[in-house]
Amino acid sequence: METSTLAEVDPFELPEWLGAGAVTWESQAGLRTGHHVRGELWGQTEDHRLACDLIAVDEAYPAPVVDETSRSRAHQVWQHGQVLVAELDERLVLGVPGTRVDAELLLDALSRLAKAVGASPDHYAARLRIGAERRER
Repeated sequence: METSTLAEVDPFELPEWLGAGAVTWESQAGLRTGHHVRGELWGQTEDHRLACDLIAVDEAYPAPVVDETSRSRAHQVWQHGQVLVAELDERLVLGVPGTRVDAELLLDALSRLAKAVGASPDHYAARLRIGAERRER
């Protein structure tokens, strides 16, 4: 496992459709897969799709998953009611406190993302998988 640096992204630079209508986040794997849950945001049309993962920044075994600066920043923005919106390996990621992603943490992160892009959290939904195995699309 390699320690990563999360490159922070300005939410206003994200696609406009994230703040303009209904948005669904769908997991590509079960929440039980660990600290990094791959997923995708999609809007009302086929071209409104964006890879978006959640990464629990406090996982540290066998090595920290993110560097100390990224971990500290994720906690700092979370304390202020926001979520760390970043990029990792050319995918959008939401950096969240903790060592695992659960349903409550996921919903909280999506609510904070909605607010960051100027949308109502009421326009966001989540489709979750609960298993531990990855699903191919």
